[in-house]
Amino acid sequence: MTKGKKLFAYTFLIIISLISVFPLYWMMVAATNRSVDVTRGTLMFGTALMDNWIKLFGSQNVGTALFNSFKYSIIMTLISLLICSIAGYGFEVFHDKAKDRVMSVILLAMMVPFAATMIPLYQMFSRARLLNSTLGFILPTISTPFLIMLFRQSARSFPSDIMEAARLDGLSEFQIFYRMFLPTMRSTYAAAMTITFMNAWNSYLWPKVIMSDAKSITMPMLVANLTEGYVTDYGTLMLAVLICTIPTVIIFFLLQKSFAEGITGAVK
Repeated sequence: MTKGKKLFAYTFLIIISLISVFPLYWMMVAATNRSVDVTRGTLMFGTALMDNWIKLFGSQNVGTALFNSFKYSIIMTLISLLICSIAGYGFEVFHDKAKDRVMSVILLAMMVPFAATMIPLYQMFSRARLLNSTLGFILPTISTPFLIMLFRQSARSFPSDIMEAARLDGLSEFQIFYRMFLPTMRSTYAAAMTITFMNAWNSYLWPKVIMSDAKSITMPMLVANLTEGYVTDYGTLMLAVLICTIPTVIIFFLLQKSFAEGITGAVK
């Protein structure tokens, strides 16, 4: 590659990177400015951060929303990883035509929008008395076709000879899974954890439908509450959005390398 092409490539990548980072920068800037300054489109940090902080924590129960979001997201992530990894492992290790048909049906479920099943789900959960509960939050998305497919693809790279040798040594299938499969698929688990945590943390529609108690509010619901009414304080709103964004950003950057390895490993 010539110097001219390298210069063009680096310039293009720098411009794209700046465009990608700009929304995050503008969100941080808006969180430090008054609502009127935000509407004017100011791009400089302001001095209204403490005022916005006092307004936000004075009008909304941010502590409860953060606690609920962390609680729901962590519980859902742990259970989803366990169920989907076992399902993906079983679909591949105990492979036959019947399981291929079942997997095809599961993948077809990805094409059904959640809005189409939301009302029947609400009726079922209402009759089961699971409204305003952690179980009601996590059950509809406790396992997803994408995660099952991700772990199934990863299981294809797991050597069958090692499993046969382990069976001859007297290990059960669960022992093979926990002692051999799980440690070798750390990058896949990291990718699945990142996806599941972010989806659970950013979930809004289903919690809004099923969580009617103020004590069950989550951060996306709190952010939506700030947009209701005749006047919106954009400085306070952007501060709430910033607080809501920080955990997912931290999780992604901590697991960025493992996330990339897990996704590419699953595709291979």
